[in-house]
Amino acid sequence: MLGVAEAPLSLPDVYASVSDVPSAGGIALFVGIVRNADAGRDVTELSYSAHPTVETSLREVVEKAIAQYPIQAVSAVHRIGDLAIGEIAVIVAVACPKRAEAFDACRQIIDQIKDTVPIWKLQRFADGGTDWVGAEG
Repeated sequence: MLGVAEAPLSLPDVYASVSDVPSAGGIALFVGIVRNADAGRDVTELSYSAHPTVETSLREVVEKAIAQYPIQAVSAVHRIGDLAIGEIAVIVAVACPKRAEAFDACRQIIDQIKDTVPIWKLQRFADGGTDWVGAEG
């Protein structure tokens, strides 16, 4: 399971996509949710947008992790569109033979998604202001 979606993300579906691996001894999950504050300002909602190459970039991030870790199953999905406080924005799930590998691979994937995948976040604040995150480059 790799990609972006406008529909709400399903944690059970993502977990199911990596859980049927008998030789996996660990599954690491990261679930990013929309929080109500950033840098001391009250956030009211977010809107995510993505470049048309987003799925290619996401696949490259996952392939890099697969080359470094004994990943037996992996999923990485990100929401786009308008999200409310508390909604799931991103899920990464990794199954590996051992827990440490699963944790390390999962962390690398989510960090690389945040650093390199062309997904931009528009935060809307209670004071009426807005701020783009990830659009600096």
